Amino acid sequence: MAKKERDATLVYSTGIGRICPRCSRPEDGCLCRAAGAPPKGDGLVRVGRQTKGRKGSGVTVITGLPLGQAELGQLASTLKKRCGTGGTVKDGVIEIQGDHRDLLVDHLRALGWSVKKAGG
Repeated sequence: MAKKERDATLVYSTGIGRICPRCSRPEDGCLCRAAGAPPKGDGLVRVGRQTKGRKGSGVTVITGLPLGQAELGQLASTLKKRCGTGGTVKDGVIEIQGDHRDLLVDHLRALGWSVKKAGG
């Protein structure tokens, strides 16, 4: 029997660093992100709470939004104003300071998203 060849996609090079598996360019010059390719998911927006690495201070984390970086920034701004607090967008995830899960779930549902409250 012949060996099956795997689809070998290079994801890291010691000379270049991380490489995008879709466009095979260095992460800094990735064409996929520049085009605003939204992350794939199951269609659910998950709203959870995290305290890990924050010295006990919790943040509300919103994941699964199929939006580009610019649209995520605009939505994050709207959500921060709605909660009256700060926050940020990191790696396609919106972080809002404090525990605002119930408020954000209701607001995102009103915007038409399919939302699930994640975690305890």
